[in-house]
Amino acid sequence: MSEPTADRSADVADAVVDIAIVGSGFAGLGAAVRLAQAGRNDFVILEKGESLGGTWRDNTYPGCACDVQSHLYSFSFAPNPNWTRLFAQQPEIRAYLEDIADRYGLRARIRFRSTVVAAEWGGRHWTVRMADGTSITARVLVWGTGALHEPSIPDIAGLDEFAGTVFHSARWNHDHDLQGKRVAVLGTGASAIQFVPAIQPGVARLTVFQRTAPWVLPKPDRAVSPLWRRIYRAAPVVQKLQRALIYARNESLLTGFRKPRRMAVVEKFARGYLDRKFADRPDLKAKLTPDFTIGCKRILLSSDYYPALKQPNVEVVTEKVVRVTPTAVVTADGVEREVDTIILGTGFKVADGLGRSVRITGRDGVDLADAWRSGMQGFLGTTVAGFPNLVTLTGPNTGLGHSSMIYMIESQTNYLLDALRLIDENGAVAIDTRGDRQDAFNATLQGEFAGSVWTQGGCASWYLDEHGRNRTLWPSHTFTFRRRTRKVRPADHELLA
Repeated sequence: MSEPTADRSADVADAVVDIAIVGSGFAGLGAAVRLAQAGRNDFVILEKGESLGGTWRDNTYPGCACDVQSHLYSFSFAPNPNWTRLFAQQPEIRAYLEDIADRYGLRARIRFRSTVVAAEWGGRHWTVRMADGTSITARVLVWGTGALHEPSIPDIAGLDEFAGTVFHSARWNHDHDLQGKRVAVLGTGASAIQFVPAIQPGVARLTVFQRTAPWVLPKPDRAVSPLWRRIYRAAPVVQKLQRALIYARNESLLTGFRKPRRMAVVEKFARGYLDRKFADRPDLKAKLTPDFTIGCKRILLSSDYYPALKQPNVEVVTEKVVRVTPTAVVTADGVEREVDTIILGTGFKVADGLGRSVRITGRDGVDLADAWRSGMQGFLGTTVAGFPNLVTLTGPNTGLGHSSMIYMIESQTNYLLDALRLIDENGAVAIDTRGDRQDAFNATLQGEFAGSVWTQGGCASWYLDEHGRNRTLWPSHTFTFRRRTRKVRPADHELLA
């Protein structure tokens, strides 16, 4: 197994490398390992933080865990036989990423505190500029920051004037003691349903402001016994089989997303779960019953969220939040609820796209934000027409609502490696995607959403951009994505001399 060499220091400013990778989460580290295994060691990883881990470094809120099973939410080339739960929690996932960096010798390749602010294609290479004024010149730019890294802060009048403590769940304030506090939680998404049960027992009063009731299913989580962990270590094929079974089961769910009527069984189960938990609280049940088809928004998994909401120190408010005073949260009905702390469980800027957070300039001086003015789109979510040698890991329409993003990342790195092979074998400088092929691909892709739960489910979700198009999800099976990204089709691209 090849490992990165130390021929270039990751601490040298204004360096020249063959490949620059942005981000040190699953995408960035996964790409780095695969490049090293292919003998391509001339790369650097640019990381804005002081440590690695991406979203699993940033999200440290109480109860933070994955909603994809541990055996599948890991690299196929680096299975972890020591997972302690079926659904790993944040500290364990971050430790796994730290181990990947150590095992494959990546730490020397990471340049920390390197916030990328711009990247320009100069005809033969990318110039990547950092906030500290330094730059990196690279033939290939691999963008691996993922979608869940820029918190979405709601535009609520008076929020900046709140006299208490305010923080987003992805920037959890661990120095702020919630014990005995009156806490307001804005949002009831994937993060909130994890931290609400974790903080509820210790706060004096917890007010959960819900805009839209999510569909919640019980989470089939449990500890992995020491015996099973010994079996996985002694017989890796057993864990590989477990991974395959989980993958197959998750893929079977896609049929329901594509044909809403087939989600009836899942929705009936979810309604039954809701009925059982709130049989004695019809008022609360009414507030928590979604008004859209299950799957239209991300299905949430939790076995302790509903029980937490029934506790005497918890109130669920469905009236719209209209403003914040220095001491209270005010809803549309005029009620002011005095609070000491406001926690924003309001998610991330997913559909805004890469082009709005960092200025990326491609061929002929075209800005990515301008190219994506009508909505972000790429080719197989991995390349973008007019931006040679740019690879967008977890790019447009690569998200999933049913399986593991690690599988998608590994598929994209296959495409990256084959694109590099094609460039080198043809003595080219770069590879660019043909605009007509990208347009045709996206027309077909958007057509696949027709009739699906994502378009017919009756909800407005973060899957959709400001134009109402789903620029987030891959609408088909992940194995079809794997097949499409296994090899680069030269006809879809242009080789630049």
